[in-house]
Amino acid sequence: MPPNPRQPGPAARDPRGTHAPAPVPTGRPEPRRRDAAASRERLLTAAGELFAERGYDRTTARDIGERAGVDPSMIARYFGGKAQLFIAVLNAENDAESFADLFDDARLAGLFERIDRQGPGPVTQVAVRPYDDPAAQAAAAEELDRRIVGPLREHFAERDDEQGALKAELLAAAFVGVALARRAGTLRQLAAADPADLLPLVHRLLR
Repeated sequence: MPPNPRQPGPAARDPRGTHAPAPVPTGRPEPRRRDAAASRERLLTAAGELFAERGYDRTTARDIGERAGVDPSMIARYFGGKAQLFIAVLNAENDAESFADLFDDARLAGLFERIDRQGPGPVTQVAVRPYDDPAAQAAAAEELDRRIVGPLREHFAERDDEQGALKAELLAAAFVGVALARRAGTLRQLAAADPADLLPLVHRLLR
């Protein structure tokens, strides 16, 4: 009996005689990817806030997860661990604490205002309080040199100052100390001073 032309064989073929492509799965990966990106961003934001408020060592993965509203186990999945998340926070800051333009009044005032408003970031903190985690310490110290000490060191090197490296670290420590003291509020005159009033005094130190 001849085959029924309406009945396809075991392998359906297209007009060119090749096998038809397999059906495409109807899953929806895009929303999942968007959810993952949003969770990652929330973890990054929460970690940055907590590291600034409490420091790296006193911030736990659970703390970060609770503030972000994300399962803390996702820190390992998205970043690899708390230390890697800390490094991601440093990268996300995008030179917000850079001293590259420290001798510019507007830039210096902006640095004071940012620390007054948001608190000291991980890079500022490491100048006065080392981290227990070696990976976090190394990452923060590297950023401290790249963003703050390095630009000051280059400034003095251009003037052939033999003590340029020491002066760079001294001035970085002075700036960080002023910023943290304002934040603490114990020195009331310093804490209440307008950044614009501090600029001439800080410039005297810098010069």
